Amino acid sequence: EVQLEESGGGSVETGGSLTLSCTASGTLDDDSGMGWYRQTPENLCELVSRITSDGRTFVEDPVKGRFTISRDNAKSTVYLHMNNLKAEDAGLYYCVADSVWLGRTRCRGGGMKYWGEGTLVTVSS
Repeated sequence: EVQLEESGGGSVETGGSLTLSCTASGTLDDDSGMGWYRQTPENLCELVSRITSDGRTFVEDPVKGRFTISRDNAKSTVYLHMNNLKAEDAGLYYCVADSVWLGRTRCRGGGMKYWGEGTLVTVSS
């Protein structure tokens, strides 16, 4: 069974930076990508960024130019590097693994195969 464990959340001031990490244990499907969702005020989860099994990266518009994603296959770990954080970036961030990605979905369910427990990002002014 695959488990995803996030770390790196915390509190930062507006304009600051954080890096989230997610390590997968177990065996992911060969075509499985990894990525990050975050919870919205409507209690859904929106896709933030993902990286495919062959290393292609995708970053959603609200964070484009500020967030980047990377992956260390040897460590089965994906990183979300968040720069110039804004108040609207605050919330629960979930690590997800799957081969098909949804723009918005129910958190910790909604058709995505594997979810972490989430890590909290707080942005203060």
